[in-house]
Amino acid sequence: MVDQDALLQGWKEISEKLRQHWAELANEDLQSFDGDVKHLVELIQRKTGEARSIVERYLDELRANAALAFERSAEDAREYAHESRERIEEGTRQALEVLRESRKMAEAYARQRPGATMAVCFGAGILAGLLLGLPARRR
Repeated sequence: MVDQDALLQGWKEISEKLRQHWAELANEDLQSFDGDVKHLVELIQRKTGEARSIVERYLDELRANAALAFERSAEDAREYAHESRERIEEGTRQALEVLRESRKMAEAYARQRPGATMAVCFGAGILAGLLLGLPARRR
């Protein structure tokens, strides 16, 4: 027998397939579905004239296909998350390597030109002081 919860989870797609399979079913007919599978089967039987076993078998197929599609989507999402994590980790490794190289270059420059390095630091300090002092001065 068709599982009520499984039908409710994929109801939008299942209702579309029901209307495609049985043209006699209207949107309004299927919008009234409240989870009562027995009522749904009776509605489809009444509208289409199909045997109960055929309706139940088709609903079981739809539920199984919806569950399969959901599992495929979940697997795709897991793969995407895994690939994303790997890319982020690789990007982080690359960024750290660039930072290490930049630090080495800055250290080498500071050793080669200590006077210029001190002048740059002094200028940066004055600039930072001005930028921080201006708002305080306006108060």
